[in-house]
Amino acid sequence: MKKTDISDLQHFHKVVDCQWACPAHTNVPEYIRLIAAGRYTDSYMLNWFSNVFPGVLGRTCDRPCEPACRRGRVEEKPVAICRLKRVAADFKDDISDRLPAIPSKKNGKRVALVGAGPASLAVARDLLPLGYEVVLYEKDQRGGGAMRTQIPAFRLPESVLDEEVDRILDFGVECHFGQPVQSMGWLLKQGFDAVFVGSGAPRGRDLDIPGRQEASANIHIGIDWLASVAFEHINTIGKRVVVIGGGNTAMDCCRTALRLGGEQVTVTVRSGFDEMKASPWEKEDAMHEGIPILDYHAPKSFQIDNGRLSGVWFEKMRAERDDKGRRRLVPTGEPLVLIPCDDVLMAIGQENAFPWIERDIGIEFDQWDMPKLDADTFQSTHPQVFFGGDAAFGPKNIIWAVAHGHAAAISMDLLCQGKDLHADRPAKGVTLVSQKMGMHDWSYGNDFAATQRLAVPHADKFKTLKNIKVEVELGFDAEMALKEAARCLNCDVQTVFTENLCIECDACVDICPEDCITFTTNGDEAELRTRLTAPATNLDQPLYVSDPVPTGRVMVKDEDLCLHCGFCAERCPTGAWDMQKSILTLPQAGGVCRV
Repeated sequence: MKKTDISDLQHFHKVVDCQWACPAHTNVPEYIRLIAAGRYTDSYMLNWFSNVFPGVLGRTCDRPCEPACRRGRVEEKPVAICRLKRVAADFKDDISDRLPAIPSKKNGKRVALVGAGPASLAVARDLLPLGYEVVLYEKDQRGGGAMRTQIPAFRLPESVLDEEVDRILDFGVECHFGQPVQSMGWLLKQGFDAVFVGSGAPRGRDLDIPGRQEASANIHIGIDWLASVAFEHINTIGKRVVVIGGGNTAMDCCRTALRLGGEQVTVTVRSGFDEMKASPWEKEDAMHEGIPILDYHAPKSFQIDNGRLSGVWFEKMRAERDDKGRRRLVPTGEPLVLIPCDDVLMAIGQENAFPWIERDIGIEFDQWDMPKLDADTFQSTHPQVFFGGDAAFGPKNIIWAVAHGHAAAISMDLLCQGKDLHADRPAKGVTLVSQKMGMHDWSYGNDFAATQRLAVPHADKFKTLKNIKVEVELGFDAEMALKEAARCLNCDVQTVFTENLCIECDACVDICPEDCITFTTNGDEAELRTRLTAPATNLDQPLYVSDPVPTGRVMVKDEDLCLHCGFCAERCPTGAWDMQKSILTLPQAGGVCRV
C-alpha cells in the first residue's frame, strides 16, 4: 500500500466516526469535552454553528452519529450523544452577546425563503449576518415547519422550539406567516436575487382500500392530524384508535392519541417489527406507554356499521425468500383479523407536492416529479432557484435539512456575488494540533474504563399521559452528564506517526490494548488486512500505513480498532507517536456564525 496521505482531510475526518456520520458534521467530541468541563455555553455555541438547533435536536434528532460511535464497538451501547447535546442547551447561559452582528446597512441583495422549516431557517441564519435581506413566506401562522407541526409537545416543548426559531427570525427576517406561495412565477417577479424552497414534504400518503370514502370522517392523515393538534384545532379522539404505519410519525401519532383520550391505541405495521422505520427509542417509548405494535398486519378494508367506521380488517403476512433470494411479504392464509376502532390515523409515508410551481418557468422535474438539482450546490435548472430539506430529495430529517440549508446558503451567496458555484466554493480543511503537555501528560482525558450508557430519566408516566405538553424525558443532570461525557473516546485526537523517529522497539505494539498496531512487510491492502496482529475486517474503516522504517517494514494501524487512548504515544521513547487533535473547518456562507 502507498503511505497514507494524512494531509487529505478525508482520512482523519472519517476516523471521527460520529462527526463523519452527522450530516452537518457537528464537532461531537469537542462539544462533549466542553460539557465535561462544565462549559455548557461554549458547547452550545459550538453546536449552534453546525446544527443551528441544539435544543431541538438534543431532543428529536434521528442520531445518525450514535450507531457510528466507537464506544458502541467496545461496549453494548454508544455514547448518548444526542442527550448530551440537550445538556448543553438546558444548562447554557445567556448567549445574546455571542451571536453574530446583523449589519444595519444591507448588501443590496434580497433572497426569498419558501417555508419556515429547518432548511429555510438555516439559510436565513447564514445569510442575514452577511447583510442580505431575507423575506420568508410560510403557510402556517408560526415558524418551525415540521419541527412544530409534526413533533408533539411532550417530546419537544414549545418554549425550546420558540427560543431557537425566534432567535433566527429576530435577526431581521421579513416574515409573511399565513401566506402560502401560490405561484413560483409570481415569486420570481418580485425581484429577488435568489429563491430557496424549503417547503418540506407536505403530503401524507393515503390508503385506497374498501370503505375509505365511507369512513373518511374518522380516518385522518397522520401529519395533518399532528399539525392540527399542534395548533390546537383538535384536542380529542375516539376511545379506540388504530394507527397504520411503522415510522416515527406513527409513533408520534399513537402517543398523541393516547394523550387526547384514546384508551385502546394500537399500532399496525405491514412488515416485521425489526424492519420498522421508527427509531428504536421511539418504539420503546410507545410500548413503555402500553401501546401494542402488531407487525405483519396488512390493512385490507375498513369496517362500516350504520354509516360509521367501526374497525379495520387486516390480513396477516409473513416474510419469505423467492427463488432469487429476494425477500417479500406474502399472506399467511390465516383468517382476516378485525381490530375494532373509532378513529384511524394513517402514517404510511410522506411525499412532495409542487402544484404551485409552474412547469414552464425553467425548473425541470424528474419522473418522480421532484426538481432536478445539482447535488453539491442545490441549484435547480433555474439558476436563481434552490431547494433544500425534504423539498430537495424527499423526506429525511431535521439534521439533513440543516446541512442542506448550509450548502444552499453558500451557493446563494456565491450566485449573488457573481461567482462560480463550484469553482469558487470554499473548501473544508483539517488542522492537527498536538495535545502533548509534558512527557506523559495530554490535554484530554485518555482513561478508558468500561462504563455502560446511562438511561435518561423520564417523568412520571401517569402525569405525562394526562397532559400533552408535559415533556416525557427529563434530560441528564450535571452529574449524569459528566459520567456520560466520560464515555467519549476522543476519536478526534488522532495518533500521528513519524517514521524517521521510530527505532522499532515495539513498545507501542506491546502496550496497545486493542492490538491495532502492526509492523510488517508491506502488501496489497486486501492481503495486508488479513495478516495484521488483529485482522482488519471492517472495510469501511481505513488503514493508516507509514513509509518503510529502517528494517524495511511499515507501520500499519487499523483505524477501526484504535481507541485513541494514547498509550502508544505515552510509551514511545522517541516521540514517533504523537496525539494530535484534528479540527475540521467546515465552510459556511461567510463563516461569520463560527464561534
